[in-house]
Amino acid sequence: MRYFFSGIAGAGMNPLAQLMRAWGHEIHGSDRGFDQGKEPELRARLVAQGISLVPQDGKGLPAGLERFIYSAAVEKDTLEMVAARALPGVSLMPRPRLLADVVGAADPGVAVAGTSGKSTVTGMIAWILRKSTRPATILGGAAMAGEGVAGGFAAGPEGGLLVAESCESDGTLVDYRPGIGLIHNITRDHGELAGLRQQFAAFAGHSRLLVANVADAETRALALNHPRTFLYDPSPGRPEGRVADLVLEIISTGPNRARGVLSVKSGLDADLDIPQPGAHNLANATAAVAVAIALGIPLTEAAAALSTFPGVARRFEVIGVTDTGIRVVDDYAHNGDKLRAAITAAQDGCDRLIAIFQPHGYGPARFLRPELHDMLPRLLRPQDRFCYAGIYYAGGTVAKDISSSDLAGDLPIALKCGCAPDHAAVLQWAAAQAMPGDTVLLMGARDPALPNLARALYELL
Repeated sequence: MRYFFSGIAGAGMNPLAQLMRAWGHEIHGSDRGFDQGKEPELRARLVAQGISLVPQDGKGLPAGLERFIYSAAVEKDTLEMVAARALPGVSLMPRPRLLADVVGAADPGVAVAGTSGKSTVTGMIAWILRKSTRPATILGGAAMAGEGVAGGFAAGPEGGLLVAESCESDGTLVDYRPGIGLIHNITRDHGELAGLRQQFAAFAGHSRLLVANVADAETRALALNHPRTFLYDPSPGRPEGRVADLVLEIISTGPNRARGVLSVKSGLDADLDIPQPGAHNLANATAAVAVAIALGIPLTEAAAALSTFPGVARRFEVIGVTDTGIRVVDDYAHNGDKLRAAITAAQDGCDRLIAIFQPHGYGPARFLRPELHDMLPRLLRPQDRFCYAGIYYAGGTVAKDISSSDLAGDLPIALKCGCAPDHAAVLQWAAAQAMPGDTVLLMGARDPALPNLARALYELL
């Protein structure tokens, strides 16, 4: 078929475009980031695969186009969208709906869902499969650390095993019908819990096997009503008395690695020792091992594979440690739970934390504002320092009725919260705050310039 991907550089879009190309389809696409000269490495990779890229102006749609796939980041009134709707016989489809179709056609299709941890869990499953030399298609939302733009994608045989990150942000979880559906957690993000419950309930009901985290109350409620489940429990504490097919006992959460013991009902145990700190990463690893077991991979083999897991780009990715012992960490955290997990993991490894958060849009900033107001004063220690970077604006028509200065003003004066309107100001603020032995943690989503900012922070310090 002849496809056009509008917003093809997106983290979820480009792997799917590459997969369709690997499976023999004709692929065209555009991205306003490419038009602005951004992400040249990704652009070159797509072109090298035979994908035709054009400006996002509505003039480059090919003759005979059959499917127009669009990113959630692309507004409905762009010139390209208007032009696509005017073409006869063209099916317009949001990216997640195409992904749901691909997952449903796989044997088996594994859909990784949950408010937080999806990219890391998907990466961990991919790493286990790679180490077991099992052919699989991987459609992750982020690249494997150290592997560049290719690291979140692998093309396996069409119709075979496929593992895909599946997001609830645009309401399309209801379209998935996976052979194995994983729900890691359900918390407030992209919308209120009432709406999310309906989506995840439909996803659970459509999953032939539901792999579920019973330590999460919302997920546990869904699992109890499902006829076929594999349950895992990564909560702290001794495994005795906890009812799950796979149980984690936490030994240590940092500062540089996290360790635990995994146990299955048969009584078999396996050591879990991963190169990423934090209780949340042990939970992510438990989820990945649960899926591996459901796929027929032995517990000990799956757990051992994760001892060399390189991590996922921008998920507590340590950029480096300076000669004075300042550790610089880059993280994709952008909602309450993810910010809490990243900050807590960073605090485990330092006496003093210098944290910077860039909200990923004006709407998300408004949505998060009450939660951040309540959470940050309780989470940050007296010696820690926190700064809001200027809100990231990706373009389009939005109400710019909130600022990082407003968010900073919500916090108690005792926190000495900083506000940096741009990346140059972030560098200036961090340089003035950081001292030997500190951890500098940069958090934020969507902005493709954040990885470069993290590296600039490291070089400056």
